[in-house]
Amino acid sequence: MMIKRITAGAAANAFATIMIACYAAPVSAIVNSVTFDEVKKNYQSSDTLILDRNGEIIQRLRTDLTVRKGQWVALGDVSQALRTALVLSEDKRFYSHSGVDWQAVSAAAWANLWNTKTRGASTITMQLTGLLDDDWRQRSGGRSIFQKLGQTVSAQSLEREWRKDQILEAYLNLVPFRGELVGIDALSRTLFGKAAHGLDMRESAIAAALVRAPNANAAQVAKRACDVLKTIPSSGDDCAGLDMLTATTLQHRDYPPSEGIAPHWAQQVVKKKNSSTPANNRIKTSLSAPIQRYALQTLQQRLRELVHRHVEDGAILVLDNASGEVLAWVGSSGDLSRAAQVDGVLAQRQPGSTLKPFLYGQAIAQRRVTAASLLDDSGTQIQTASGLYIPQNYDHQFKGWVSVRTALAASLNVPAVRTLVMVSPAAFHQQLQKLGLALKESGDFYGYSLALGSAEVSLLQLTNAYRALANGGRVGEVGKPPNETVLDPRAAFIVSDILNDPLARSRTFGSDSLLATRFWTAVKTGTSKDMRDNWALGYSSRYTVGVWVGNASGAPMQDVSGTTGAAPIWVDIMNFLHHNPRQSIPSQAPKPPAGLVQMPVQLATEASRKEWFVAGTEQAQFATYSIATNARITSPTSGSIIAIDPDIPPNRQRLNFSAKGSGLRWRMDGKIFANGNTAQWMPWPGKHTVQIVDAKNQVQDEVQIEVRGAGVVAPMKK
Repeated sequence: MMIKRITAGAAANAFATIMIACYAAPVSAIVNSVTFDEVKKNYQSSDTLILDRNGEIIQRLRTDLTVRKGQWVALGDVSQALRTALVLSEDKRFYSHSGVDWQAVSAAAWANLWNTKTRGASTITMQLTGLLDDDWRQRSGGRSIFQKLGQTVSAQSLEREWRKDQILEAYLNLVPFRGELVGIDALSRTLFGKAAHGLDMRESAIAAALVRAPNANAAQVAKRACDVLKTIPSSGDDCAGLDMLTATTLQHRDYPPSEGIAPHWAQQVVKKKNSSTPANNRIKTSLSAPIQRYALQTLQQRLRELVHRHVEDGAILVLDNASGEVLAWVGSSGDLSRAAQVDGVLAQRQPGSTLKPFLYGQAIAQRRVTAASLLDDSGTQIQTASGLYIPQNYDHQFKGWVSVRTALAASLNVPAVRTLVMVSPAAFHQQLQKLGLALKESGDFYGYSLALGSAEVSLLQLTNAYRALANGGRVGEVGKPPNETVLDPRAAFIVSDILNDPLARSRTFGSDSLLATRFWTAVKTGTSKDMRDNWALGYSSRYTVGVWVGNASGAPMQDVSGTTGAAPIWVDIMNFLHHNPRQSIPSQAPKPPAGLVQMPVQLATEASRKEWFVAGTEQAQFATYSIATNARITSPTSGSIIAIDPDIPPNRQRLNFSAKGSGLRWRMDGKIFANGNTAQWMPWPGKHTVQIVDAKNQVQDEVQIEVRGAGVVAPMKK
């Protein structure tokens, strides 16, 4: 017979176990504990859940990188196989003991006495106390006698206050499994790629094995999982292939850091996270899940139709006009994009013609033009500091004299540039700034190309600026009601009326344009240079919708215009927003503000109609003598800057003027200085207005020039 030697350490362990067995039961000291509801309420997932306005989860985003914890899982949502495997593996008398398994304690004491390996006497309840109270948590050197005694007392106290199902549920959600994984939700989704209720018997055995040895290698975990399977009568004691399954499982990482339909919106919400954020990391937002889901699906569907036109990205923003709340924020096309992480709502892009409504609105507010004023859509050259600027229309064709209504609705470029000449780039830049468009450069930097959208703006800023038009010229931050008037309400009304006019836009978009809706809407499209960006911005009485289509890389698209790119998406979303049988009042036209006049007008080049005017600017007929005589200044062009040559005496320098027409007279700053089709003038420093007038002294054409340099000075007195 062999007799084992009892070591001092074994004797000490045995003594500790016996002390627990003898004294733990009658201990009546009060143990500070928390309720199950408190533990569940204070549970902190490593993820933040973004909810829509009705409480639906729209995005899960990992925000704690120190640990990987999923959501709290109710015991009923954990597979029966896992519950069985865990109990049989960790605490087979769990449902019969009162916190301490005295039979296991006795066996452990005897094993420690004879220095024999044993599973240990720690129950699930005792392990849970270590997870709930850091004082009883096992350190690297093991638990002290005091810790073991305290853990035992705490377990008994916990059993008196909690039900067995609550203990098991809390344990499953708090127990560390492997590496950074804590809790059954993180484990099942990361290693098995499924929810906890879907784990089968073999997967459950692997999970139970990881509880006992979370950092063991694959072979050790497989061996322990096999041992677990052998304790389960219904498992069939079949461990074939378990080693391969275990090795594959431990290599899985199927739990992405972000999931849902609003990843870019979630990023913005988390950035604004503050002390008022609920402890359970659930943030309720203004987003509407149905609108967000439809917008994303529509964008992806339309882009699939354009896949052969070299376009893969897009973005959509839907705002509530009154509150400014974000109802949909689609930052990219998702899987269709090679740069899905780029937020197209915030990206800076050239807006193209979508800035024109603000330009014409400013010109109308300043009484420089009316909706019926005639502008010349013909070839022109504008002198700038960097050379001649020659604007062209989208179709490279000119329409002749057109009204402001037609020029805006049909998105003609040359009339827009002529309007900017009247307003000035600096003033227009200031107006855009008031509307919330934070342009990087000054108005002089962009020059007259600003009328055609040469600056860079974000979809967020641009959509909110259109919301200002929808609110009668009143602007407010995104997420807030409008609180400041930055555009004359009368001008905003006229612009909205133009953007709703299908007849006016027919010159470019045709009479059956898809931009026309069955309810009142105002919409403007835009395309940047080389078809790199395509836009559709517009609003109804309740919503403002902005759509951008392009490539995050900045690569040009192939034959994607306003009507084929962003516009169909905009129309689909608008129809969805207003397809509500329970909505008694559909989108209706805004009521005209005070100070507007509507009257019939006759135009030289367009059909007669009723037109809106800011009071004091109304007139019944619109015609110009330039139309009849075709008189025009051909040189210099408006905006020319002339420099005086310092090497030539000023009184010997002359500037040549030329014009087309007959019976012309030249007028400089209001004074006649020459007759005929040509003229010469001695340049004088400063800004000047050059006009040609007819025999009736009616202005036929005019240009603005600037002369720089030293002028004629009187000789100095000696």
